[in-house]
Amino acid sequence: MTLARLFVCLVLACAAAGEEPVAGLQRLRIPKVSRAPRLADFLTHSPREAELVVTDFRQYMPGDGVAVSRPTTAYLSYDDKNLYVAFECKDDPALIRARYAKHDQIMSDDRFNICIDTFHDHRHMYWFDINPYGVQAEGNVTDGVEDDPSWDTVWKTEARITEDGYTGIAEIPFKSIRFPSDVEQTWGLILGRWIMRDNEFALWPRVSRSRPGFVRQGGDVEGIHNISPGRNLQLIPYGLFARSKYLDSVPEFRTENNGRAGLDAKVVLKDAFTLDVALNPDFSQVETDDPQVTVNQRFEVYYPEKRPFFLENAGYFKTPEQLFFSRRIVDPRVGARLTGRVGRWSIGALFADDRAPGELVPQDDALHGTQAAIGVVRVQRDFLRDSNVAVMATSDDFGSTHNRVASLDVRLRPLRNWILTGQAMTSDTRLKGGQRLAGPAYYLDWAHSGKHFISETTYTDRSPGFVAQVGYFRRVDIREFAHTVGYKWRPEGSMVQSWGPKVLATINHDHAGRLQDWTIEPQFQVSLTRITDIYSGREEAYEFYGVRGFRRHRNYAGISSEPKKWLALNAGVAGGTAINYEPRPDLLPFLGSLREAHAGFTLRPDAKTRLDESYIYSALSFGDASVFNNHILRSKVNYQFNRETSIRFIGDYNAVLPNPLLSGVDRSKHVGIDALFTYMLNPGTALHVGYTDLYDNCRLDPTVSPKLFRTGFPDLNTGRQFFVKLSYLFRL
Repeated sequence: MTLARLFVCLVLACAAAGEEPVAGLQRLRIPKVSRAPRLADFLTHSPREAELVVTDFRQYMPGDGVAVSRPTTAYLSYDDKNLYVAFECKDDPALIRARYAKHDQIMSDDRFNICIDTFHDHRHMYWFDINPYGVQAEGNVTDGVEDDPSWDTVWKTEARITEDGYTGIAEIPFKSIRFPSDVEQTWGLILGRWIMRDNEFALWPRVSRSRPGFVRQGGDVEGIHNISPGRNLQLIPYGLFARSKYLDSVPEFRTENNGRAGLDAKVVLKDAFTLDVALNPDFSQVETDDPQVTVNQRFEVYYPEKRPFFLENAGYFKTPEQLFFSRRIVDPRVGARLTGRVGRWSIGALFADDRAPGELVPQDDALHGTQAAIGVVRVQRDFLRDSNVAVMATSDDFGSTHNRVASLDVRLRPLRNWILTGQAMTSDTRLKGGQRLAGPAYYLDWAHSGKHFISETTYTDRSPGFVAQVGYFRRVDIREFAHTVGYKWRPEGSMVQSWGPKVLATINHDHAGRLQDWTIEPQFQVSLTRITDIYSGREEAYEFYGVRGFRRHRNYAGISSEPKKWLALNAGVAGGTAINYEPRPDLLPFLGSLREAHAGFTLRPDAKTRLDESYIYSALSFGDASVFNNHILRSKVNYQFNRETSIRFIGDYNAVLPNPLLSGVDRSKHVGIDALFTYMLNPGTALHVGYTDLYDNCRLDPTVSPKLFRTGFPDLNTGRQFFVKLSYLFRL
């Protein structure tokens, strides 16, 4: 059978699967009110003008369709400007898990959840979460794609813990969401409640893990008519002042005072599209990166994006292979983004310049001080019920050099719980001096997800000439097959909520047919109540590195748990063998004995205070001799005065202690101190006041060569900064 005929058969199969009815479909009508409901109405049991009452919540997990364990009621109504969703969640107030927290940081709290499919396409939903103190989180959910918490908007919430549970209300302005300009709306709706100590998520209507999709199982709500689709303009001017002292590459100490002002503008076009323009933006991140082991790593360590401009609507640029990794854009001056949906079409387009490449070239180079131009465009078309096809292009131009990538990706559901995902890419790169690189890359994934059985088979092919400068690819010149299969038993009414094995296996050759690596990794996992997971596994592997191949292995086990509302714990250990990727220059890479461990805990002595401690240890030895030891310690304290105001302190220590006879790694000890005061009224209106102090085990002495040399203690202040950043949202 040719590939074309196979593709036609798959599309026909998808069509048959896509026509199956949505099980459990329910249709309700939301009444319109002239008087907006208030939280006090529900706390005092005062009569309201009108409302839709929903009570039949059913477990999505741990049970499948079992009635919610504690009474839950939702009340819905609307007026000309807002949708109102109130909720009453019965519970023992002493057992409720909730805290005052920053916006979006309530994922371990008990909370009420609202999901709205405003375009009624059975594929995309806005979601809104409210915890018992009224702290908000929001994002987007798309069937078949990982949830995207990056989307932010303005809405109002109130909530109170009562003597028999908690009660709250959400006011969602129509100008904060996008929907068709029809006279009467029909929306998809899912309402949910999280009870975290029992790992319980209950929904209306009933949504089952044994059926494909989440959004498509939502109920329908009608009756919303004559509302504005939310054409609006948002302006967020900001001002930043920073005073910095740091050790540069000369090396010399420099002191700088920086003042910057800029503007972020958001315009809604044609009801469904949003244009964001950032003029002279500050794209620095306020929150620091989480600690990771970076010593003796063969490939680049991945740090997730934290800058708000790139986080918002990031889902429009997601592809099976990560063609756009926004942290490649380091220091932009201008940024613009267009995102939105019309019918079954969705589009994302982004442009930014980047000053970083021009700052890295020597001052006598003609390109010094110039910017790179980066563009990304993705257009997607949904078809049938759970399928889509998309094209994407990226471009990175700097001087006479460029990198261009084009991609086609497709997602098909030919069978009930099976998803086929494919992507074909090609790149064209011109390097400095005129050298050209070009080549294709391919990705194919065949996955099954269900209540008990999981299976995923993946083929990845990247040619030696494939380059994606604004993407994230650890390596090219590979042809890799990977397979994962697992099974989970899910006993009902038990402390053990799921348990079972999983096996991962990979094999990889380069394009010349040489074996590069293979792995086989059996695992076992048990999930208990109290958000407790226990896991163990063993990895057997072969890896070709340098001039020869190595057989290595690794055994590991770990646990994470939140046994009390005020306590969370995690710990893990691993041991085996590993390659020394960074030996002393006159030595070849060799295999050593590996030891790894991590441990951490979170204390929440009250609803406003949070203390996080974490420790990461990794070590490699050869015989009786140490190759290196790495110790990473972080202490983090956050105090939340109220929903808007918080203060946070972080202390970091990172020590890399190599044996110079066996390791080429530099000996380093680093101490970081970070303090941040935040007042955030909403995602656009915020005040940040921050201070950082960095110390390293160095000494600067102009009378010797080299002027900068390592010492035994981290007592040299290599960086210090104080900054104030203020932004304000004007919504017109």
